[in-house]
Amino acid sequence: MKHLFAVAVLAGGLGLMADARAADLHADMHLATPTGPGEAIGTVTISRVPSGAMFDTNLKGLPAGPHGFHVHENGSCAPGTANGQPVAAGGAGGHLDPAKTGHHEGPRGHGHLGDLPVLQVSKNGTAKEHMIAPAIKDIDQLRGHALVIHAGGDNYSDTPAPLGGGGGRIACGVIE
Repeated sequence: MKHLFAVAVLAGGLGLMADARAADLHADMHLATPTGPGEAIGTVTISRVPSGAMFDTNLKGLPAGPHGFHVHENGSCAPGTANGQPVAAGGAGGHLDPAKTGHHEGPRGHGHLGDLPVLQVSKNGTAKEHMIAPAIKDIDQLRGHALVIHAGGDNYSDTPAPLGGGGGRIACGVIE
């Protein structure tokens, strides 16, 4: 009888683990080009953790160094235009800011909800990071939004314009 109880508890625990993993979100990331999504470069998995949302990156083919990393307001990686010029992943819109703060303050600030930690890419072009975004308490609100990697770093400020100098969009994926 004790063995049956232990098996039932173990099976129930495994079921809960499977349910928790099924609740994770993911984004298939592609290079962003002025004509639309380009080559696949990997995935980002988003999980609930006690301290917020964890973003696990498994990416390749990116320029080495720091890159701005944000959740954007729209669920599109289509190109857009600005001042008559093509913008790679312009369809993603601006940073996710449901509280309408209008400020870029980084993942620990009180600005855009979509502000994430800076993505560090190794010399070989890969990024295998585990980053926490403490302001994101409910990962379900990210579903259907674009995840964007910018060309440059991010100083978590509104200056230099625009948005801390992160620059153009080099990769994008829609969170599912």
